[in-house]
Amino acid sequence: MKLAAELGLSGSVGLAGDSAAEAAVVGSLSLAAGCEGTVERRYERQDRHQSQEVREYVRLKSLLDDFGHQMPSASRQQIAEQVSSLEAEWVAHQERTRHVRVRVRLDNGLVLDDAREDLFTSA
Repeated sequence: MKLAAELGLSGSVGLAGDSAAEAAVVGSLSLAAGCEGTVERRYERQDRHQSQEVREYVRLKSLLDDFGHQMPSASRQQIAEQVSSLEAEWVAHQERTRHVRVRVRLDNGLVLDDAREDLFTSA
């Protein structure tokens, strides 16, 4: 993987693996675009905060999927319309909350953990 753009890092400094040994900010580090490295781990994180509309979409969609075939057609139609009206909120929630994160060991030895995948391109 390569860094897609210049990246500036700053913040607290601590010993690897020791969350209690945090020190004060000591400076900043800039990495040039094009720095190459190897992905050690890739994972998806989801923000668990859901609006009332998203919770209602999940509830109604589940109800429709699980029991829709047993419902009277008017009830099924009404729930399907409600699901349809909430779908835009659901899609926006999915796009907003899904984050692909990576741990990348750069060729210069620096490790970027919990970095957004979109900061990198394929080498």
